[in-house]
Amino acid sequence: MRAQYFEPLGVHFAVINPLTPSGQGFANPDLSGAMCRATNEWQAHDLVAREPRFRASICVPYEDTDASVAEIERLAGRREFCQVLILGRTGEGLGTKRYRPIFRAAAEAGLPVSVHAFGYGGAPVTSGGWHSFYIEEMTGHAQAAQAQVSSMVIEGLFEELPTLKVLMVEAGFAWLPALAWRLDRAWRVLRQETPHLTMSPSEYIHRNIWLTTQPMEEPEPRSHLLDTIGWIGWDRLLFATDYPHWDFDDPSQALPVRVEAADRERFFIGNAREVYGFR
Repeated sequence: MRAQYFEPLGVHFAVINPLTPSGQGFANPDLSGAMCRATNEWQAHDLVAREPRFRASICVPYEDTDASVAEIERLAGRREFCQVLILGRTGEGLGTKRYRPIFRAAAEAGLPVSVHAFGYGGAPVTSGGWHSFYIEEMTGHAQAAQAQVSSMVIEGLFEELPTLKVLMVEAGFAWLPALAWRLDRAWRVLRQETPHLTMSPSEYIHRNIWLTTQPMEEPEPRSHLLDTIGWIGWDRLLFATDYPHWDFDDPSQALPVRVEAADRERFFIGNAREVYGFR
């Protein structure tokens, strides 16, 4: 990893996002908890201890709220860990009260929550039923992310926890402006349904949500990408390589458009320093 990733790409900090078999989302809660604890210790002892540029994620058995809170409390404050990791396809929407203690524990510990693509909560991957091809699943990550953002905003997660930082990881980002516009329009008509919200959906999104850039949408003409990022904000995007996957992004080629130096610095490292407190 040093030869392929850290040195040639000039990486200062790398956040580990263990996916499978991390134990997250397992139907057996005891096995899920044991696997998550083992995955967390493996990250700390076999990766971060050997390479200090690494930072680990706290994997939690998110369908078991009590066990998840206990794991956050066990590891919060250890320098090896910089965030709580949840997979994006859960049994219910992440804004529901079922998961609220997990987010509350993360916020109290000052840890961002990363909602990473993948996971299976028992429902079809798409809103229209089960898919036939892997390309449908990959494209469907954006659909799952939209559903989770809508749930977290409308259920009042960010109203209750205004300092909570949530990152949407590996689901793209170009879908966010249209989602926010649609939520705002519906909220203006239906706001009596959600008296617990004191701001428009887009205001919560701008305040509490960050996104990573892999995979990055590349429209034609490329200038449309700048329009999209302009609405989201250069202070809301964190560069992600997705290494060691086959489609990982080289930072020297990741931005298909010309970017101002200040925005480029925010994109590649400044925003990560702010969100995670890297020094």
